[in-house]
Amino acid sequence: QVQLVESGGGLVQAGGSLRLSCVASRSILNFNTVSWYRQDPGKERAMVATISYGGSTNYADNVRGRFAISRDNSKNTVYLQMDNLRPEDTAVYVCNAKMAALSPKYDRNYWGLGTPVTVSS
Repeated sequence: QVQLVESGGGLVQAGGSLRLSCVASRSILNFNTVSWYRQDPGKERAMVATISYGGSTNYADNVRGRFAISRDNSKNTVYLQMDNLRPEDTAVYVCNAKMAALSPKYDRNYWGLGTPVTVSS
């Protein structure tokens, strides 16, 4: 089974920065995508940033330009650099790794337990 372990969350003042890490138990190149999601209290989980096995990236509109996803393949690690944090960024940030199928219905998704981020105003 795939294990994903996140770290790097914490409490930061608005305008500050954090770098989150997601360490996988196997090569991240085995996954079609590795993504960061976040879930605010009382809200649905939302995708924040995604990196494909080929290295392409995608971001949610409300974090583009402030967050950057990257990886170190030798360390089986995906990072999320978060700059200029805002109170609305407060959430539990969760790592996701996906092995895609022909139909999204049959995708295999693996999830970490998450790391909390709190941004004070």
